[in-house]
Amino acid sequence: MNRAEMHGRLQAHRGPWDMIVVGGGATGAGVAIDAASRGYRVLLLEQSDFGKGTSSRSTKLIHGGVRYLEQGNISLVMEALKERGLLLRNAPHLVRSLGFIVPNYRWWEGPFYGTGLKLYDLLAGKYRFGASRFLSRAETLERLPNLNADGLRGGIVYYDGQFDDSRLLISLVATASEQGAVLLNYAQVTGLAKDGRGFVHGVKVRDVESGQEFEAAAKVVINATGPFTDALRRMADPSAQPMVAPSQGIHVVLDGSFLAGDCAIMVPHTSDGRVMFAIPWYGHTLVGATETPIEEPALEPVAQEQEIDFVLRTASLYLAKKPGRADVTSVFAGIRPLVRAGDSTNTAALSRGHTIRIERSGMITICGGKWTTYRRMAEDCVNQAAALGRLPQRPSVTGRLNIHGFHTNAAGFGRLAAYGSDAPAVRKLMETDHSLSEPLHGALPYTGAEVVWGVREEMARTVEDVLARRTRALFLNACAAIEMAPRVAALMACELGRDAAWEAAQVLAFRQTARGFLPAARP
Repeated sequence: MNRAEMHGRLQAHRGPWDMIVVGGGATGAGVAIDAASRGYRVLLLEQSDFGKGTSSRSTKLIHGGVRYLEQGNISLVMEALKERGLLLRNAPHLVRSLGFIVPNYRWWEGPFYGTGLKLYDLLAGKYRFGASRFLSRAETLERLPNLNADGLRGGIVYYDGQFDDSRLLISLVATASEQGAVLLNYAQVTGLAKDGRGFVHGVKVRDVESGQEFEAAAKVVINATGPFTDALRRMADPSAQPMVAPSQGIHVVLDGSFLAGDCAIMVPHTSDGRVMFAIPWYGHTLVGATETPIEEPALEPVAQEQEIDFVLRTASLYLAKKPGRADVTSVFAGIRPLVRAGDSTNTAALSRGHTIRIERSGMITICGGKWTTYRRMAEDCVNQAAALGRLPQRPSVTGRLNIHGFHTNAAGFGRLAAYGSDAPAVRKLMETDHSLSEPLHGALPYTGAEVVWGVREEMARTVEDVLARRTRALFLNACAAIEMAPRVAALMACELGRDAAWEAAQVLAFRQTARGFLPAARP
């Protein structure tokens, strides 16, 4: 899968597309897979790189949403638990079961949270990842040696899913391509084509790399742009009222010593009413998240200093080793595209369910939801789009469609497990050229082979694409990623036929972006 191939498919296509999807995150990629696997002709356009926004900045969890039980949103929990199970079945190389421990420091926490988690198990039914159970104080500390032991009474362990969000997204893009869809990153929609009645029937596109512009017609245009939903809606209808209430959350990354053991910590109630997680992830500790309403979304959001302080302060209540700013290896922010509910300004209370709207312009907008339910969201959206476009009615097949890289024993590939069935090809690159087998930095395991693979097979076009999303270097250790950038730029320039000026510009651009992943020494 490469961009030249996609351009070739685009040029070879004749007539209008059945569906044009705008947005290359989890929702857009899911829609492309669902539509293409039904036999519809699909074009997906992404203004930047696939997953540049929200879809690479999650808490890395495929979960049922245990916190929504307290809100009484049983239907959302049941839907998410089913989708969690389907995703484990369809992408076992990317999703795994992870134990979460709710530590109990007050007498009532055990029975209170235990009852909720037993209900969680019951709702999961055959899709259950594991049975929850009560833990003694000694058992809790055995599983979480770095937990704050002062006042600890015990804990409850339950099981949810963990994944690598951007690796899953790249696999979804590859799956959509295999099903016949055409997908382009760095293809910005600059306008919408309308008929005499004002109905949208196509898009105007600018190739960000070449500057070339073209138009594409479709029976249905789908707006799957996440936090930027309202911008495209206003492009179609300047009078459109805001639909999205953007909320920014952040995650702080620490080294693995802060969370020894193989379980995560789940704190049901922080001082601001949010849930907080501390999760083992690629040898590091991921802590988050916050919930801060913002006015306007940004393509490259940056964590606010008070958010960083809050996460570190809250983590210090539960970790025996107290983290400070000097311990942070990376911090990243993401924007949740929550759907507005009246005049509410409390984004923590807004539903994580999805909304599909047929606009007055005839464009379909899909918004809200969460990573876990992307497949169900896509199925609902394609059902609506097929009806609106008067396309032949065909059932969704994604409930049993294997995701690219599907492998039932990917753990056997070790560090390359997330590549699934592609892992042997990545390893062969290392064996063929030993210069590609050495780690690019002593602090992280990524090699030149993964850079080359990302360019050749995964449509990586920039240093940031490789270090942020084809690998997770920037999200794990921003300083190390900055030091890796020149070598990555040189490898990419060789693959893409770029010159020294391109290399220098890429390194500079990446360093500017990476600074946003480093907290200030002091607020």
